Amino acid sequence: MALQVPYHKPSVGREEIDEVVRTLESGWLTTGPRTAEFEKDFRQYVSAPHALAINSCTAGLHLALAALNIGPGDEVITTPLTFCATVNVIMHVGATPVLADVGADGNIDPVSVAAKITERTRAIIPVHLAGLPVNMNAIWELARRNRLHVIEDCAHAIGAMYQGYQIGAGNPSTGYYSDACAYSFYATKNLTTGEGGMVTTHDENLASSLKRLCLHGISKDAWNRYSDKGNWFYEVVESGFKYNMSDLQSSVGIHQLRKIEQFTETRTRYAKIYNEILGDVAEVETAPDRDDSRHAWHLYMLRLNLGKLNIDRAEFINIMRDEKGIGTSVHFIPIQLHPFFGAYAKRPENHCPNSLELYPRLVSLPLYPAMSEGQVEYVANAVKEIAHASRKQYMAVGGGA
Repeated sequence: MALQVPYHKPSVGREEIDEVVRTLESGWLTTGPRTAEFEKDFRQYVSAPHALAINSCTAGLHLALAALNIGPGDEVITTPLTFCATVNVIMHVGATPVLADVGADGNIDPVSVAAKITERTRAIIPVHLAGLPVNMNAIWELARRNRLHVIEDCAHAIGAMYQGYQIGAGNPSTGYYSDACAYSFYATKNLTTGEGGMVTTHDENLASSLKRLCLHGISKDAWNRYSDKGNWFYEVVESGFKYNMSDLQSSVGIHQLRKIEQFTETRTRYAKIYNEILGDVAEVETAPDRDDSRHAWHLYMLRLNLGKLNIDRAEFINIMRDEKGIGTSVHFIPIQLHPFFGAYAKRPENHCPNSLELYPRLVSLPLYPAMSEGQVEYVANAVKEIAHASRKQYMAVGGGA
């Protein structure tokens, strides 16, 4: 059956297209004035004093670890329920990833984090899964008590708010904030530049280091490389990377950012429709939310109550696709289950049973502004129909049917 509702479709309008054309016509395609404008707008939006546009969230996480001089002999605690990039960057700097288990909402559990801290621990990387903020006050308190760095993986979290403040702003009421926050603008994200990301910080010295490392360790960026020796002169002051964002990408991001509040409102409204239609379906559990936060609703992570169904997740996904014409996905395969990370999974400190229990139940439903309310209702009702048709039948007490 042809897909009636694809898993994702980007919301790119005339404004983004016209800005890309103007950028092409300007002759300045790589990092330049539009990237500077995007950075300025972004730091104002998230209330962070420094923002650096980069080519991926992965790059932002890697830059932050490198700029904080985290490396061989160090341990970094993160969640097993994340994309592999979160763990890969820890290994890229030569540090050792340590996995802390998740709570009922799928986010990293501060109690588990506390149990995993050793004398080698240097940093914590919490991931705001699906756009639902982590309990950051607990993470910040742990970090302060143990003199640890905090780098937030905000790949899903643009538009999210924690205790009244944008993710990236920290919590001004307590004085807590993270060393760095890394965002993703991949094609499926709430704000897209096709590929791309942003890293923010409240630390001026760290911001300077991030900027140098982003472009080969060069002391000046390409469009502002002027000195008394002329614009040909530059100096490499440390070993860096090639992580900068182009003006072509930024020209899309500028207008996507202007729409992010509208996008977030639409995603929230659609999530509410899912909750209303599926809230009384015993065979599934609706996606978690919390009153102290604004969920960005990057993902709607449905939970199957497998004990009440006579099908497993793979069969559910196949029926959704083949019989209902609906695309779905799964977020995420826990880190322990990937062959490359197998050696780490066997270590007792990386035992995370909650993530392994939750994983087989997770199905991400379509959720994006380009959907119509009718499509959201169609998806929710399809889930309801499949759940009821696949309901396990139980024998009554006494042997009756």
